[in-house]
Amino acid sequence: MAEAVAEAPGASRRLPGPAAARLTALLLPLALLAGAFGSQYLGGLTPCEMCWWQRYPHIAAIALAGLAFSGPADASRARALTLLAAAAIAVSGAIGLYHAGVELKIFEGFTTCTATASTGMSNEELLRQIVAAPLVRCDEVQWSFLGISMAGWNAILSLGGAAIIAFLSLKGSRR
Repeated sequence: MAEAVAEAPGASRRLPGPAAARLTALLLPLALLAGAFGSQYLGGLTPCEMCWWQRYPHIAAIALAGLAFSGPADASRARALTLLAAAAIAVSGAIGLYHAGVELKIFEGFTTCTATASTGMSNEELLRQIVAAPLVRCDEVQWSFLGISMAGWNAILSLGGAAIIAFLSLKGSRR
C-alpha cells in the first residue's frame, strides 16, 4: 500500500540536481532579459551603458544553457556548459553589483561620455543624433523596488542564481 501511495499517478517528481541546474541556467537569464527589455520597450526606461553590459553575459548564458540541452543533464559536457552558463550569469551579477555601487555613489563610475555615434555622418547629422539621444546617466536610479535598483536586483538574482546553479550542477557528481 505504501508503494502505491508513493507511485501514485500525477505525483510530483523533483528534477535531479543537474537537470534543475540546466533548466535554471536557461530560465533565469531569459527572465532577467525579459524584465530588462520589457522595462525598456514597455516601460519606457532607457538603458545606460552599464545596463547594456549586464545584458551581454545573460545572452551568452542562454546560448550556453541551450547547448547544455543537447545531451543528458548528468553528462560531463552538459554539466560543463551549465557551469559556464552559471559563470556568465555571475559575471552579469558582478557588473550589476558594480553598477549598483555607482548608483549609491560607492564607486566613481564613468568620468567621460559613453555615447556611441554612427560613422559616415556629416557634422550636422552627428549633432542632430547627439541632441536627440536621451541622456541616461549610469549613476542615477531610473526605477527601484523596495529601495533596490534594477542593477541591484540583477546582482542579487544573478549572483544568487549562479550559486544555486553551481550547487545543483555539482550535486551528486561525487558518487
